[in-house]
Amino acid sequence: CIIYSSRVSHFFFSLSDMGLLDLVRSFKSAPEKDIRILLLGLDNAGKTTLLKKLSSEELTNVTPTKGFNVKTINSHGITLNVWDIGGQRAIRPYWTNYYPGTHAVIYVIDASDTKRFDETHVELNELLEEEKLSKVPLLVLANKQDLINAASADHISLSLGLSNVRDRPWQIQPCVAMSGEGVQDGIQWLSNTIKESKK
Repeated sequence: CIIYSSRVSHFFFSLSDMGLLDLVRSFKSAPEKDIRILLLGLDNAGKTTLLKKLSSEELTNVTPTKGFNVKTINSHGITLNVWDIGGQRAIRPYWTNYYPGTHAVIYVIDASDTKRFDETHVELNELLEEEKLSKVPLLVLANKQDLINAASADHISLSLGLSNVRDRPWQIQPCVAMSGEGVQDGIQWLSNTIKESKK
């Protein structure tokens, strides 16, 4: 059997913090008090590294997520919950347990692992067909752009058939989770998109 573990962390940020707090700010006028974001992708895509970077944590000892990590940010009466769900093949069928109540999806791709683009395409398509995620904004992060063999965001977009996605707002953003390069641009797009959907 598979044993799933969870690690829950709580963060209290000052107004000077960037990254996830931008999303918190965008929801200050939203009727919901809890904002739920799913962080998904295949194993080794860089999801946990990304979450640690956004949370200003040390990037040492990053290990594959066997169950899920939850980061909770509290600010101005708003609680932002970001769920980092493990991407191993045996765990993916359980992703659906976390879909209800989701406000946005961040899907992380290892841009250097071109051999798995077909696999990640299949998983993303299944994700987009889920009724519980209907019309939920999608941010695709083309991670590991610092590697010489990394595919461009345009190439990945073509491989995933993102141009065929017309039932929700989406964006693909090249990034390097380790350094944070490009991540802020993606988060800003997500923040603006969700804020617009709340009007």
